[in-house]
Amino acid sequence: MENTQENPTSQNPTPADETARQAAEAAAIPQDVAANAAPEAPAAGVEAALAEAEAKIAELQESFLRAKAETENVRRRAQDDIAKAHKFAIESFAEHLLPVIDSLEAAVAHSSDDLQKVREGVELTLRQLTGALEKGRVVALSPVGEKFDPHRHQAISMVPADQEPNTVVAVLQKGFVIADRVLRPALVTVAAPK
Repeated sequence: MENTQENPTSQNPTPADETARQAAEAAAIPQDVAANAAPEAPAAGVEAALAEAEAKIAELQESFLRAKAETENVRRRAQDDIAKAHKFAIESFAEHLLPVIDSLEAAVAHSSDDLQKVREGVELTLRQLTGALEKGRVVALSPVGEKFDPHRHQAISMVPADQEPNTVVAVLQKGFVIADRVLRPALVTVAAPK
């Protein structure tokens, strides 16, 4: 069974529909006239548009290639900078150690029977070395009296003590950290539970 009823909106067009229909008819007339009047004009317009599009494509391709080359250059420079940073990262730290080497070489070259002078020289050298390590952000751990921390301390034994259980009683070997990373844990004895 066919539906013979027409669309009710097509029977009663609104003023907006009528205006749109008239505008479409008016626009169609000049195109028909232009098509009949100059059949070669659209071909010339199309060729001009095509040439313009091809020029734009070539320009965009060149721009893309330049951007790609610049990106590669930036990536390569960044890799070079990283390689140099890795290669010379220890340079500053080594500069701080040079005076320590000078002091030790002077002590070896100068033989003295005076034990006090030798001791003073060794103490001075130790201070220089400690200062050089601190400038390189290497700090000694001396945790006597602190709670035992398995991330920073290594317990060698537990001893009876008057201190609270699991408190560091003595340091057998200093530990060292660099910028909060443990280089070597401190070897400690810990107070035993009572």
